[in-house]
Formats: sequence, C-alpha cells, structure tokens
Amino acid sequence: MKHTIQANPKGSRTMEICDGHLETIKRFALFSDLLDSNGIVDETVVEKLRLNVRQLLEAHNGEESLLTLCKDVLFHDNMKAFALHQLICLYINWQQQESGKTEAEGKN
Repeated sequence: MKHTIQANPKGSRTMEICDGHLETIKRFALFSDLLDSNGIVDETVVEKLRLNVRQLLEAHNGEESLLTLCKDVLFHDNMKAFALHQLICLYINWQQQESGKTEAEGKN
C-alpha cells in the first residue's frame, strides 16, 4: 500500500511512502531513541537519522531494503524536518493499524 506525506507546510511537495519502507523502519528500529526528550523534529534529528542509517548500511553490507529506503525516502531532496515529522506520524499510525490487524486475526 502506498501512502503520501506532505514534505513542506504549504503542501506543494509530497513524498510517496510504501508499506515496505515502513516495514524497513520497523525492522531496523530507525525511530527508536531518535528524538530528544523535547520531542521536536528539526534538521539535527534528520542528520542523526541519516548517520544512524549509514552505520547500519556498513554493518549490514548494503541491505537492499535499507538502500531502497535511503534512496526513496531518507536521502530524498524533500526529506527535511517537516517531512520527517510527517513520516514519524505516518509510521505511528501504520503501527497501530498493523497491531489492530494482528489482534483481529488472533481473535478469529
């Protein structure tokens, strides 16, 4: 499934995010401990995420799903603090939907 996030406050730029991207974020726990206690997403958080991903790429010998996430999302020209905030919100909603599906399947 594809999702569209706003990449700037005006809404003139968007980014396409697929479930595969979100699954890769989950698999590598990319948002774990990313934000400081203030919870503000700014350009330093974007850079921190990119540095973390570079380290993971080295450790996992260029994992294909991680490379795809980098190319399509994390190192995209439109990935700035606003877009990362939107991506984090999308990820949280996606996780809640996934856990809801799992619970529903478990009841059947």
